[in-house]
Amino acid sequence: MHKKMFAILNLLNDGQKRMDSGEMAGKLGHLGIAMSDRRVRHYLKILDEAGFTEGNGRTGRTITARGKEELGRIFPFPGVGSLANSIDNLSFLTNVDPGTGKGKAILNVTLVPETKSGEVLELLDGLLNSAYGVSNRIVIRGPGETIGSLVVPEQRVAIGTVCSITLNGILLKAGVAVTSRFGGIVEIVENSPAGFLSVISYQGSSVAPLQIFMKSGMTDVLGALRSGMGRVLGSFREIPEVGLERAKKVVREMEKIGFHGRTIFGTPGRPLLGIPVSPDRVGMVVLGGLNPAAAVIEAGFAEETRAMATLCDYEEMDPIENPARRLSGFGEMGLLKSLHTLAETVRPDCWSVFEGLKQSSF
Repeated sequence: MHKKMFAILNLLNDGQKRMDSGEMAGKLGHLGIAMSDRRVRHYLKILDEAGFTEGNGRTGRTITARGKEELGRIFPFPGVGSLANSIDNLSFLTNVDPGTGKGKAILNVTLVPETKSGEVLELLDGLLNSAYGVSNRIVIRGPGETIGSLVVPEQRVAIGTVCSITLNGILLKAGVAVTSRFGGIVEIVENSPAGFLSVISYQGSSVAPLQIFMKSGMTDVLGALRSGMGRVLGSFREIPEVGLERAKKVVREMEKIGFHGRTIFGTPGRPLLGIPVSPDRVGMVVLGGLNPAAAVIEAGFAEETRAMATLCDYEEMDPIENPARRLSGFGEMGLLKSLHTLAETVRPDCWSVFEGLKQSSF
């Protein structure tokens, strides 16, 4: 699907009422996607013919059930070399407010067997509060339920965690433009990032680099968690030199709403973790939002993982420590029983090893 048609479909999916082409053009403009009223009508005609939208110019358009299904099936990378542009578009669509914790976040979604849900949550309890999870917030949906625009298959549970591209959008709204340059494997030595071992450029790629490394079995997130030695996913980005202090301030503010992952800032014009930086720019490394999914894969639980899978209201996500709310909507008692057993048997200090892994920025 053309990325601009996808943006229109996503806008209708998020809206609470019918919208005409003029309203859509205005809202898309606020998101940084410039389209005339006439161009919006052109795309709406195509979407109507495909059965993804319905209505007319006078009453406005709505998204159909088929449109929702298509939106859940495709989070588009329309062609080779378009990933960097897609990231920029997603950054415009993300609008989490560090002050209120409200707004849209980008999710990575992992599907796991329903019978293994308790074990997966036990694993994520420690990881999402460590340096290797972007945020400690999580959303869980059972079979037949939706997570963002995705419908969960039968006998599966979908676990949504925050994608690190969300950070790009938050900084953009604060006036700091972020350029995503590379995704790669970061070596962890004594709980500290030592440098990138391998990288893939976002430019010229149609698949998320971190997803390539994750599915290639090149990570050792569990090793980094357990012993402080391992290989985790990281994203190398650049920001303008003049935006460094503002970016650091935003990252500190985000801690209040659960963003505990590690963000590392370099110095102007100097390499960071072995990657050179452009003139008048500052390197920024975010330990990737796919690390939770990588850990679940390493543990043998993941059946499918989708990077940058969907958008979700951040306020609908719960801290991983809050099992009561995160069980909302489940009819199965197996998960509840598993968590109850976990609560009775886990030592209170069992996660103390992660205290040294809290977010740092410098």
